[in-house]
Amino acid sequence: MSTKKIIVLNGHPGETSLSKSLCDTYAASAKAKGHAVRFHDISAMQFDMDYGQGGYKNPKPLEPDLEAFLADLEWADHVVVATPLWWGAIPAKLKGVFDRALLPGRTFDTRNPNMMGVPAPMLTGKTARVLLTSDTPPLLLRLIYSNAIKKIISRQILGFVGVKPTRFSSFAPATDAKGKKVEGWLQKVAGLGAKAA
Repeated sequence: MSTKKIIVLNGHPGETSLSKSLCDTYAASAKAKGHAVRFHDISAMQFDMDYGQGGYKNPKPLEPDLEAFLADLEWADHVVVATPLWWGAIPAKLKGVFDRALLPGRTFDTRNPNMMGVPAPMLTGKTARVLLTSDTPPLLLRLIYSNAIKKIISRQILGFVGVKPTRFSSFAPATDAKGKKVEGWLQKVAGLGAKAA
């Protein structure tokens, strides 16, 4: 098995969370198998989440934490994002990372759109794994909400800049999960990390 360059992003804004435990487990397992891992934790990242008045021609300068994240995203072969499902979407600070760091000229090219007018992705050749925690079981996410969160992340965020395919691992119900259930989830994630999957 060839080794991979992996960026791991904990998208939970709390200092401790199930998402962080999943990320720590994935990263440790991947490193143990010789993969190169760079870890980012949004609870420790300092930046203005608001894109503000800056346009594509005059973007707001990236703070050091966002510049480091974007550089590691460009470097990586495989992207791992852990996020809780909050109000049918991702946490505001994680959305802020994507709003601010996924910039034209570095992640997509507005000057060379495809035949449909969609900007050309610039982060092609990368794959992704999303570790999604929620209280909504995966079956209900699909039947009631048509997997909206998965479509947003895989198509409108990561896929838009060229990261594909995006695979999902769902962990639910998560709020009161304890003991053997969490241990089982961590073992599953350790297996994914070992394979850089």
